[in-house]
Amino acid sequence: MSFLHPWLLALIPVLAFLMLRKPKLEGGLPIPSLKLWDHVDQGRARYLWVLRALKFLTVAMLVTSLARPQAGTTKSMQVTEGIAIQLLVDVSSSMDMSMDLPDGDKRTRMEVSKELVEDFIAGDGEKLQGRADDLIGLITFARYPDTRCPLTFGHPALLQLVRSLTVQDRPNEDGTAYGDALALAAARLKHLDEMQAEDQSLITGEVTSRVIVLLTDGENNSGKHMPLEAAGLAKQWGQKVYCISLGDPQDSVAGTSTSLLSPAEKVLEHISKETGGVFRKAHDYDSLKAVYEEIDKLERSKISTRNFSEVSEWFWMPVAAGLLALLTGMLLEATLLRTTP
Repeated sequence: MSFLHPWLLALIPVLAFLMLRKPKLEGGLPIPSLKLWDHVDQGRARYLWVLRALKFLTVAMLVTSLARPQAGTTKSMQVTEGIAIQLLVDVSSSMDMSMDLPDGDKRTRMEVSKELVEDFIAGDGEKLQGRADDLIGLITFARYPDTRCPLTFGHPALLQLVRSLTVQDRPNEDGTAYGDALALAAARLKHLDEMQAEDQSLITGEVTSRVIVLLTDGENNSGKHMPLEAAGLAKQWGQKVYCISLGDPQDSVAGTSTSLLSPAEKVLEHISKETGGVFRKAHDYDSLKAVYEEIDKLERSKISTRNFSEVSEWFWMPVAAGLLALLTGMLLEATLLRTTP
């Protein structure tokens, strides 16, 4: 409990001195002694002090209410300006090719990609910090795009889906249609506001950035949407596209100069430049991890803390107490403690 004007409380002791002291009797008849009336009961007169006390209580409570008693608590709230990320992962048969590991061992592109996508989402305890504050969705593609996980904060379930990814080995579904996957991802991010309107629990903070991370090891050779057409949609809707091209070591040259890129990689580079993202090449575990670390640094959520106070006004309590004391005093003065001149 606190008071907005505590200095007013200093008036209460002054009022107590003025109102509770025994009043001086004026008038009357002088008599030599009161011993003749020692045996007489004072009756209700002994309670006349109650009237003075109630009057003092009324005034004291009114002064207390003017001092504005308040009860408040200070709270802090974290406001997250998060990011919505659509992860696009190639699962065509070419992802079954092997890649070099730091220890000299070899694993398939699919296995390495799954591990690093998982580290990108959850963090690796080193350079990758994880994306705990972001909405993340997962789309895979071969000949057809497939939504494996809608945009969600439920990252444990998303990680399980990432670990379960396998290469598409059926001939009639093999291919690379990242144009369709990119168009699908852009549409999902575009309709994020509508999704939030339908389900208010979907987003706890403001989504200030919408990002697509496209991982592929080939050129677009299937689907209905051309990659540049899909990139145009992403650009129109204010979405960045980060493109990662997986290739063989002999085909990878340091840098991303246009003169060193294959025709398929030039398309990916153009998509990234047009949408405000970046294009990177990777050929082994270390280079692919470095790309995800770079994207992780470029796209980070912003968390700000806002402090505010909730104040409840309690002036009505002393006002109510004062009015009750006033009414009680008036009732007693008119009945039980009534006096005559």
